[in-house]
Amino acid sequence: MATERVTERNDGSTRERVVERNENAGTTVVERGGGGSGLGAIVAIVLGLIVIAVAAYFLSGFYRQEAVETAAVSDAAESVGAAADNVGQAARDAADSIPAPAAPAAPSK
Repeated sequence: MATERVTERNDGSTRERVVERNENAGTTVVERGGGGSGLGAIVAIVLGLIVIAVAAYFLSGFYRQEAVETAAVSDAAESVGAAADNVGQAARDAADSIPAPAAPAAPSK
């Protein structure tokens, strides 16, 4: 007399059905279903894109900050240059306002 035992298992991503027949030949049949819906790959791709977008946002902020710092340094250098020009002009004006020294007197005999 033949006996048959069927075991089924489904864990959400893999479906497995095992049929064991105990006949004179002793045949065991194993049927396995597909490997899942591929949702894990889609989630991994979406997470990868999110990571790339966040990295791009922070890098663009870094480069914008660098440009602002460069502009601030350039403005400060222009101010220092203008102040140096003013000091130089003031020195020239002061030098021009000093009267020329008088000619030395002839020595007396």
